[in-house]
Amino acid sequence: MSKLKYRRIMLKLSGESLAGEKGFGINPETVTAICKEIADVADMGLELVLVIGGGNIFRGISSSAKGMERATADYMGMLATILNAMAVQDALEKMGKPTRVLSAIETTELCEPYIRRKGLSHLEKSRIVICAGGTGNPYFTTDTAAALRAMELRCEAIIKATRVDGIYDKDPEKHSDAVRFNRITYKETLDKELKVMDATAITLARENKMPIIVCNILGGNIKKVICGENIGTIVEGE
Repeated sequence: MSKLKYRRIMLKLSGESLAGEKGFGINPETVTAICKEIADVADMGLELVLVIGGGNIFRGISSSAKGMERATADYMGMLATILNAMAVQDALEKMGKPTRVLSAIETTELCEPYIRRKGLSHLEKSRIVICAGGTGNPYFTTDTAAALRAMELRCEAIIKATRVDGIYDKDPEKHSDAVRFNRITYKETLDKELKVMDATAITLARENKMPIIVCNILGGNIKKVICGENIGTIVEGE
């Protein structure tokens, strides 16, 4: 632990990251590869909170744009995050990592209800905590849920794990001349509309001085971040 820059972190994963190259559903091989990265840093003594999106199964915003009521679509997206959380929990426990899923939507047969003190207790017992069900409210994204749970569970940083190696001035998968930022402020992120996380999540992190590190999910990058290596992009104050 003395070698680690952070003692407890929030790891935000997109639902699409679990889908692999298919772009939808849950790819078991991809989930295993991601969970191996998570298990490696847990072995180092890092305390981990995870929030996983549900876009690989159902995306509320796009469905509401097609005529479905937004609240209904968002609740369906929250259920999708529970499915993803269960898949990640299964993979981690097969690697010998004790894991608890805490859901903002009560599904007692599947996972525990989200209670802040219970989450803190699990972390103190070296269990990986996966927060599912978003915030439990429609109109809020899993980005906001990640920022909120990071504050509640006393995390020291948010790591946003993506398919690319940081924040760029434009989509690097579409533009070969995209430029990566090593460091950027919360204000610049909002002003430039870089869509690292939604505006509510960025504002919440800014108000609580919570750094956000954006990096590629694979290649041992999570381990590099928690050991203090300067990779990806860090979003912080002035």
